[in-house]
Parts: sequence; C-alpha cells; structure tokens
Amino acid sequence: MRSCALLRLSAFLSLLLWSGCATQKSISVAPRHEQVTYMGRVGKPLPEATELYWSGTSVKLNFEGTSVQARLKDNTGRSYYNVILDGDSITVIKPDTAAKLFTLATGLPKGKHTIELFKRTEWDKGTTTFYGFELGEGGKVLPAPAPKARKIEFYGNSITAGYAVEDFSGKDNPEGINTNHYVSYAALTSRFFDADHTCICKSGIGITVSWEPNIMPDIYDRLNPSDPSSKWDFAQKQPDVVIINLFQNDSWIVNLPDNAQFKRRFGNTKPTEEFLVTAYQNFVKSIRSKYPNAHIITMLGNMDITRAGSPWPGYVEKAVAGLQDGKIYTLFAPYKDTPGHPRVEEQQAMANQLIKFMQEKLNW
Repeated sequence: MRSCALLRLSAFLSLLLWSGCATQKSISVAPRHEQVTYMGRVGKPLPEATELYWSGTSVKLNFEGTSVQARLKDNTGRSYYNVILDGDSITVIKPDTAAKLFTLATGLPKGKHTIELFKRTEWDKGTTTFYGFELGEGGKVLPAPAPKARKIEFYGNSITAGYAVEDFSGKDNPEGINTNHYVSYAALTSRFFDADHTCICKSGIGITVSWEPNIMPDIYDRLNPSDPSSKWDFAQKQPDVVIINLFQNDSWIVNLPDNAQFKRRFGNTKPTEEFLVTAYQNFVKSIRSKYPNAHIITMLGNMDITRAGSPWPGYVEKAVAGLQDGKIYTLFAPYKDTPGHPRVEEQQAMANQLIKFMQEKLNW
C-alpha cells in the first residue's frame, strides 16, 4: 500500500512539474510567420531562415508578453542592429558567427508591444541570418500592422549609409558601431512620412568609379549585394519616391589618375563632362525603367560636392534637363563645411531639407 501511495505521489509531482514547464515554454515565431514583417530587400533562402544584407533592412513583430528574444547568426560577426521597442531605439546588439538567442527585451509590462531589429551597418560588414523570435511565458503573436501607404527607396554612398555618424571624436572611425543608418537623413525622412523604407547604399561607391571595384550600376539590382547572380525582383515593390544621392566619390577619384580604380575605369584619360553627364543619365534611366511611375529626386550633398564653385551640381542639372521627365527633380544640400562625414545634426539638417522639398514639390 505504501509503495502504491508513493507511486501515486511521484506521478502527481511529475504532473505538476510537467505542467509548470509547459506554462513557461517560450513560443517560437518562425521568420516566415505571416505576422512577421520586413522592410528592405530580404533574402529567403530557406523556410526556417531569412537573410538581411542592406543598411536599414528591418524585421518587426507585434506581440503580447513580457519578454522577447531573437535567434541570429552573422557571417562575419561585424554587423550591428538597433533594437527598437514600441518605437523607441533602446539598445544595440551585435550578432555572433554562431547562431544564438539574443534577449531583446525583458521585464516588460503586460500588454501589447512591438519589437523591431533594424540593421544599422552596411552589407560589407556582414550578412545576418534571422531564425525567428521567441516570446516568453504567456506570449502571443498579434496581427501585423497594415502595409504602409507610402514607399521610399534610396540609392547612395556613405552619406546615405550614415557612415561614422556617431563617431563623436570627429575622426571618421570605420568601426561598425560608429555607423548608424537609423539616424541617417534617409531613415529620418522615411520615418517622418511613415513610409516603407528601402536603402541601397555603400560607402565609397560612385556611378562611374568607386574606391573599390563595384560601382552602383553594378549592384543596384541585386538582392544579395555580395552575389552578382542574386537579382532583385523590382516588381515586388514599386516605390512612390526614389532618392539618388551619388557622385560624391566620383568627384574625388576622377582627379586621381594614379588611383587603381581610375585606371581600371578610365585608363589614362580623365573622363569628360559629357561622359559624366551621360553616365548619370543612364543610371537614372535604369531606375526609371524599373519604376515608371515614381517621382525621382536626384540629390547631392552635404559634403564638398556642393561646395562653392563645384561643377558637379551643374552636371546633375544638365543630366536631368536632358531626360525631359517632369517627375525627376534636383535637390542640393548645402556644403556642411566641417571635417569628415555628416554627424547626427548634419544628417537631420539634410532630412529637414528633403522633407520640406517633398512636401512642397510632391504635396506629401
């Protein structure tokens, strides 16, 4: 009798233990879950994983619960992400080269929340694989918000990437933590208009020549920027507005005949104004061919390409005039006349100018 009683007690305790574990089990939310939303060009190589490449790419979830984690792996371990909780950027994480669970928020008040991971660094810093979210005890997936009514797409260089925007030493330190696309003029403008945000950018890149082998016409149509065979399907998303902010790097390299990329692209002869204007036109035409109905803003600045006496705004104006397209505009940000890349306040000034321009010219 005693042994039977002990057996029943053991079974009862086991049931309690199992029940307790069951209530504390986390809820896995797969990357392809219908309520998980993305911004930017996102790779989907497998049902159980997605890949994040470009600056400003993000993954978001509405949920109910007190804690949330994400399982991530980065191919280099040099990517950084802003963790945005309920619209507030609360911390930064750096995924490892091994798949790991990262706690994004814990100890939250019960109720509805939104979590977002926003890629602050550029694609050359790493590709991040996202394996999904984990919600803690009592967690519940909530419906995703309605798709955003407006869509903006950016093509740019280090200015648009937000390179060294948070290097407050003023030395343009290339360490990834100093770059933060979230506070770039591009991301600021998209958030102001509550617009879906896509950014195709790379520090050092140009239209005719770059500080590295690729130029923007080589990579603008890629899904995975590191893979020439990986092509983006432009039919997936048609932006209302496209902003092109390029030529800053061209403006330097065309005057450096000993530069390896100058020699690779131009040989021993400096490109003519006609060559530069035609190249710019051709790139804008390629964007127009993908997006026949979009407004296109050709932007320069705010580094020395717009300093007094610079011929480059004139090149852009001539290129746009020759296209004879009433939905293509020019906008030149004033030269900031400070060392290095634009810092936070200088990015905000560009955003303010672009926002005002869009409000006035596009009636946004």
